Amino acid sequence: MQQRWHRLEVATRGRSLVEVTTPVRRWLAEAPRLTGLLTVWCRHTSASLLVQENADPDVRRDLESFLARLVPDGDRHAYVHDAEGPDDMPAHIRAALTQTQLSIPVLAGEPVLGTWQGLYLWEHRTVPHRRELVLHLLGEAG
Repeated sequence: MQQRWHRLEVATRGRSLVEVTTPVRRWLAEAPRLTGLLTVWCRHTSASLLVQENADPDVRRDLESFLARLVPDGDRHAYVHDAEGPDDMPAHIRAALTQTQLSIPVLAGEPVLGTWQGLYLWEHRTVPHRRELVLHLLGEAG
């Protein structure tokens, strides 16, 4: 068994889904074509991870629209925590409702994703941030 890990920095434009499939694939390609399991970990409490369709941008818009209705910004009656602004607590709730870790099978150095699947960092804050993902690959050569 071999292990590899990497820190991937992702710049966001504020609240949005940022596709990270390409940099993850690029890092996996540098490995000695391992087959195993990739863990992707988001080191933040106001951003999350998602496997989602990467062909039609309307899917991402609809996901964001749905979550905006479910967890609105600035509801003074619902949230006490607002240390960093009206999007602060909603961002934490959004991250709690989604996921901060993904497990992705890897076959010969390639993530085993479906035809229309991509990996996304979901920024829940309204202003740009620099986010860090930790990639950990555990596998065997061959």
